[in-house]
Amino acid sequence: MSLFEPLVFRGGAVAPNRVFLAAMTNGQSLPDGRLGDDELRWLARRADGGFGVIATCAAHVAQDGKSWAGELGVHDDGCVPGLARLAERVQEGGALGMVQLFHGGVRAPSSISGSQPWSATSFVEDAPGFEVPRAASAADIARVIDQFAAAARRCARAGWRGVELHGAHGYLLCQFLSRTMNTRDDEWGGAAIERRARLIREVMRAVRAAAPAPFVVGVRLSPEDFGQAKGLDLDESVQVARWLVEDGADFIHLSLWRAHEMTKKDPQRHAVEIFRAALPASVKIAVAGALWTRADADAMLARGADAIALARAAIANPDWPRRAIDPSWEPRRPPLSAAELMERALSPVFVGYMRRWKNFVSD
Repeated sequence: MSLFEPLVFRGGAVAPNRVFLAAMTNGQSLPDGRLGDDELRWLARRADGGFGVIATCAAHVAQDGKSWAGELGVHDDGCVPGLARLAERVQEGGALGMVQLFHGGVRAPSSISGSQPWSATSFVEDAPGFEVPRAASAADIARVIDQFAAAARRCARAGWRGVELHGAHGYLLCQFLSRTMNTRDDEWGGAAIERRARLIREVMRAVRAAAPAPFVVGVRLSPEDFGQAKGLDLDESVQVARWLVEDGADFIHLSLWRAHEMTKKDPQRHAVEIFRAALPASVKIAVAGALWTRADADAMLARGADAIALARAAIANPDWPRRAIDPSWEPRRPPLSAAELMERALSPVFVGYMRRWKNFVSD
């Protein structure tokens, strides 16, 4: 398998190669969630640079799920014209475009969303620095399932080729999967993974029904604890992935942060190998996590991945796929100056966000 072969999803959609631009926080949209020109410029540059799949930043499906200022919205019909403009431009660059759909849950502060955050349960220990959320009501859960489906319909109407559900990094869907964040005693949580997985499964089914194939539907998962993703078990995550495939997922995107490392639970095995053995061959596996070089990418394909997703490497190298055709090419690595980043189509706001990443911005 070559990184530069087309990637054919089981519903029939085709990406020109196996290099994803991973969804990244950047704050480049307008205050009401509509598309900003800076966001369009950022994604257009990567589409023109040869990325086979372009994912937007996480886009909130509801106002009460908005996690940061300048976040792209898919929460109402007023967002559709901008989404359509962006979809058309991404496709002009040759990429298969997807919108990443999410709800922040406890990570949607009232200062941004305008209302008290909510999650599976009310908790403090696993959310340091966040407001204490209220526990979700049955109405909250029913509403957010409908909101994910409505967002997918908007994306399809706007001309996008697919969506990725954000079930990783400690956002709402991940909070429901967590043993520690979800201690409900009803059908939506508790000790059994069957109940904790119910929300993400219902969302997957609703989105799949709202946007049938060849529209692509995938999901990003954190297989084990890392950062804000807490209370996760590797074996449970594999089972969740199996269920999501049954429910209609075309791909599983493993967010590993350090893709070269073996799993914490089974240090003799790699996550890609574990998930590949568990899932049908028709279901694609993408992997992200500190991948920089062509050799890094090829190593993931050798383990069984179908695609790789780049974040920081794509920031520094907007034409990574075109350059990496030469296996001896060495990508630019940080630190980069603010001027260099703006030459790479990052806005001043995005550059400011990247200053939070140690040693990424040099001035």
